[in-house]
Amino acid sequence: MKIIILGTAYPFRGGLASFNERLATELQKMGHEVIIYTFTKQYPDFLFPGKTQFSESVPPENLTILRKIHSYHPLNWYKVGRQLQKEAPDLLITRFWIPFIGPSLGTIIKQAKKRKPIPTISIIDNIVPHESRPGDRQLSLYFTKQVDRFVVLSKFVGEQLKDFITTQPIDFAPHPIYDNYGEKVDKALAIKHLGLDPSQRYILFFGFIRDYKGLDLLLEAMATDTLRKQNIQLIVAGEYYSNEEKYQDLIDQLRIKDKLKLFNNFIPNDEVKYYFSAADLVVQTYKSATQSGISQIAMHFEVPMVVTDVGGLKEIVLDQVNGYITAKDPASIAKTVLRYYQENKESAFKQKIIEEKKKYAWSYFADVLLNGQKENEAE
Repeated sequence: MKIIILGTAYPFRGGLASFNERLATELQKMGHEVIIYTFTKQYPDFLFPGKTQFSESVPPENLTILRKIHSYHPLNWYKVGRQLQKEAPDLLITRFWIPFIGPSLGTIIKQAKKRKPIPTISIIDNIVPHESRPGDRQLSLYFTKQVDRFVVLSKFVGEQLKDFITTQPIDFAPHPIYDNYGEKVDKALAIKHLGLDPSQRYILFFGFIRDYKGLDLLLEAMATDTLRKQNIQLIVAGEYYSNEEKYQDLIDQLRIKDKLKLFNNFIPNDEVKYYFSAADLVVQTYKSATQSGISQIAMHFEVPMVVTDVGGLKEIVLDQVNGYITAKDPASIAKTVLRYYQENKESAFKQKIIEEKKKYAWSYFADVLLNGQKENEAE
């Protein structure tokens, strides 16, 4: 089949781009011709809180990525739709992660299907945004009306999506493992590479820092008597997408600078392995969540996780089997982190992660994407 993916890809950076590029690679391995239409302009500056939207890495190999879509220029949407009419793909795949993108992608799909029906599938990351704005629901509804079938990455989002559609089918395929960040390296080598103290133990908070991800809860947990006197340090690796000053003030108030190792820049793909290889535990103290690509990076590197009991996070972590699920308050988080070390769970949890990884293969995701779930899987 000739497949066109509409979504983020190189030269843009981040998890969405990595996912789409890895998906395109998998579809090509299956024998399909794949083209990614990515953005000329993805976000206006007021919607993008980071330092840059662009990757400094080399382009991915063996992928056709064309910069076509201007997300806030309506004339461009019609132009791209007409180009898709001429391309006449057998399948159009879109990503949807924020209502803002609904008008552009929705109009492109609508225009592309004017002359001849083109089957369309949308992979839904979030249908209800973490940080809502007026008009979000209307933008999302406009988009969903244009799509023939949906694939959600968590059952939690699947339930939310039912409120936005009428008859279109929904399939569930869990977020595949991010296996495109290299292989795990020796822990001592990773610690040395990052300039860390080998006598300490490390837990990791990774990814863009936004308020809903609950870094403040984890900082407060580090300040509790439970963790303050332990030789456990927190690595915070990721760029601030929220008010950095607020977090720095909290660190000062809690007097925990000596408990932290801050790497507050975007982490390039070829550096990711060092952070996960240095960590004993990945901690995701989200206040709200659908699913998280961070969980799947941790799964790839076989690092146990502590997650809060929100959204789809608990669909990945099996409590006391391959990690812990905790309440979203600092005292509970601190006790759960310490419990991991006191009960010496590293070996047992890692073994279970190795078994669980098989469920999150890209080949399985691509099969569900193209063919839907089998009846027994949909239950």
